[in-house]
Amino acid sequence: MEYRRMGRTGLQLSALSFGSWVTFARQVDDTLSDRLMGIAYDAGVNFFDNAEVYSRGESERMMGRVLKAKSWERSSYVVSSKVFFGWKGPDKKPNQYGLSRKHIVEACHEALQRLQVEYLDLYYCHRPDKNTPMEEVVRTMNTLIQQGKVLYWGTSEWSAAEIVEAYAVAAKLNLEPPAVEQPEYNLFHRQKIEVDYLPIFRNLGMGTTIWSPLASGLLTGKYNEGIPEGSRLALEGYEWLKDKSYTDQKLGAVKNLKKVADELGASLATLSIAWTLTNSNVTTAILGATKDSQLQENLKALEILPKLTPELLAKIDDIMGTAPLLPEY
Repeated sequence: MEYRRMGRTGLQLSALSFGSWVTFARQVDDTLSDRLMGIAYDAGVNFFDNAEVYSRGESERMMGRVLKAKSWERSSYVVSSKVFFGWKGPDKKPNQYGLSRKHIVEACHEALQRLQVEYLDLYYCHRPDKNTPMEEVVRTMNTLIQQGKVLYWGTSEWSAAEIVEAYAVAAKLNLEPPAVEQPEYNLFHRQKIEVDYLPIFRNLGMGTTIWSPLASGLLTGKYNEGIPEGSRLALEGYEWLKDKSYTDQKLGAVKNLKKVADELGASLATLSIAWTLTNSNVTTAILGATKDSQLQENLKALEILPKLTPELLAKIDDIMGTAPLLPEY
């Protein structure tokens, strides 16, 4: 396993990590989640990602049960939660979501209980909150860090301008700034990491824990001939994901990319995950899995990484046609 420092912090994360979005409490049970987390941990994965909203809190409860049963040394792994959406579903009341001090603090306490840990290594603001002053957000996260309930705080899917504002507030008040951002990053979704955040990486040194390196499974090739029953895009409540991901143009690019994977003797998934790690601003790519074989295959991405030469990366860019126009500095 390769380990990368999270931006300018001293924290080291495995280049490949394991997350529970969609799968935990929806597609996998306790027995399977225990086995998958064990496979990941034994392979050197040290970061496990979660959020209050995932399966309305049940994902964190499931991960908490696994962590308790495993009895791993707490210092050997990193666990996260995220706050914004709440876990009450459509019936949530005004203070049960967002980034008010009330919801951040209460959500942190609930996450600690569900995950059965004494502190969160990483705690993300899952989305920006237009209705809460930035100073309130930064002060609240700083308080949780001072209390020892959170070690590092971060953002997820914030704009570059919002991250810069948080840093400015933290600097002005001598508080802890966000140390990590969790954006989507894959061969179809490149603008934020490769363009928008460049000044942030250069000037502020944030780390990134990227999600959906396989574009919700599209980059595995399993949707090339239709949507399999039981797959992520077939799940009730994820129609928005299907509408966003499943297009003829994208399917065509994936089919052409498979030829490159075949030449390397790798799976499409392994190649696509390895591609995200060629970006030095990616601290870790979060994997999701519902089968042992799927996770073991995805963990091979580090074996493919050295084979991705500049010439091969340029060929992939030509096939995909998704490379953003880079600014000139």
